[in-house]
Amino acid sequence: MASATLTRRWVLAGLGAGFAAPSLAVAQTATTADLVAKAKLTGTSGFCVADVATGQILDSFQPSAPVPPASVIKAITTLYALDHLGPNHQFTTQVLATQPINAGTLAGDLILSGGGDPTLDTDSLGEMVAALARAGLQKVTGRFLVYADALPAVGRISDDIPVEAGYDPGVSGLSLNNNRVNLEWTKGGATAQMTAPGLQYLPVVQGIKINVVDRDTPVFTYSDQGAERWTVSRAALAKEGSRWLPVRHVAPYVAEVFATLCAMQGISLPPPLMISVLPPATPLITWPSANLSTILLEMLKYSTNVTAETVGLAASGARSLPASAAAMQDWAAEVLGLSATLVDHSGLGATSRVTAEGMVRAIMAGEKRASGAGLRALLKEISLKDEKGSPQIGGPVKIHAKSGTLNFVSGLAGFMTLPSGRDLAFAIFSADPARREAVPIEQRERPPGQKAWVARARVLQNGLLRHWASLA
Repeated sequence: MASATLTRRWVLAGLGAGFAAPSLAVAQTATTADLVAKAKLTGTSGFCVADVATGQILDSFQPSAPVPPASVIKAITTLYALDHLGPNHQFTTQVLATQPINAGTLAGDLILSGGGDPTLDTDSLGEMVAALARAGLQKVTGRFLVYADALPAVGRISDDIPVEAGYDPGVSGLSLNNNRVNLEWTKGGATAQMTAPGLQYLPVVQGIKINVVDRDTPVFTYSDQGAERWTVSRAALAKEGSRWLPVRHVAPYVAEVFATLCAMQGISLPPPLMISVLPPATPLITWPSANLSTILLEMLKYSTNVTAETVGLAASGARSLPASAAAMQDWAAEVLGLSATLVDHSGLGATSRVTAEGMVRAIMAGEKRASGAGLRALLKEISLKDEKGSPQIGGPVKIHAKSGTLNFVSGLAGFMTLPSGRDLAFAIFSADPARREAVPIEQRERPPGQKAWVARARVLQNGLLRHWASLA
């Protein structure tokens, strides 16, 4: 293992120095290993830190242990998307027509066409509809066609997540509100409805059903019988509130919201019809997304799973999520030297595996490529914490990294610039997959012991970073 080789190198250096004071590297290994022991984490912990300029590993502990990367893998997805699509790539959503609008009427077909924009929201869709109204459209007597096949339809990212988790939605060539619908209820569940809220528009969603039932548990159930149907426990609705729920059939949801927004603007549409091939048509409205680099910046900041899956699918061109993940895995092995098992682009699937050393070498290799040169600027800047846990904002050590968390999984990987200007790349992972698997799926939003376990993992991460910050 790399750590064993490194230890032998340090021992030989000490012998060559005539048994002078122990080398700094030996002291660091002992200290950082002690930090791992002090954390008292179940499962496996491993880390690796390297000098970016030379590639030399400076410190490591179980660097070859395979662990779930969680959302840390989004750093690799970022490199993959930048390499295949480019930082200036834009996703476009269009409204097209097969005939001209005449006296307020479109006798031909109106087409809502998705180009894979993962950032589309209700207000953007509403602005598109407002533009149609300004163009004079009042009625469509042809068909209302919906095209979402720019990307494959994926029902959900992972099937071992609680069904109500809003961070595990479906994926489609048409997206909306991170592919979530908002459940709103009054006190005691007297009334409940689904909405797709924006800041300017509040369309009610009828196609996704909600029923409040008298039971204690489970809080939610979900079924798909031609329409998405949810039930929710009345006991869980004691106070007025709202909650985002995942949408599995995304394109019909977007089509309904679009039609509702049209009705709000006085535009009458027939029922939507899903199509897999775009007919010849003229664009009426073209709505571009932000540049890919901006989308990735937001994805890394908020760790948005649907964005990671969307840009990964767009980059690979594959027609299924497993095939797309495999394509990214092959690319990472060939281009970044990363030996990994990847089942998605977001890290939500708990069966993905990476190693700490593999991640360090991959992000260093990625940053040296022309396409990945901007990686560090996209990663979130984080602050070291002092011994009391208070962030040292504006300190001399600059850290840009991606974190990741699943049940009993916590990781952090990125770059660290020391006051001397020395650049380091690091990866820290802690994981207890067996403990995660022991938790029933319906309890995985807040399993017993998870909060304390993750807190200890983050203390370990901060302790390691503080230690490495003292390197010359």
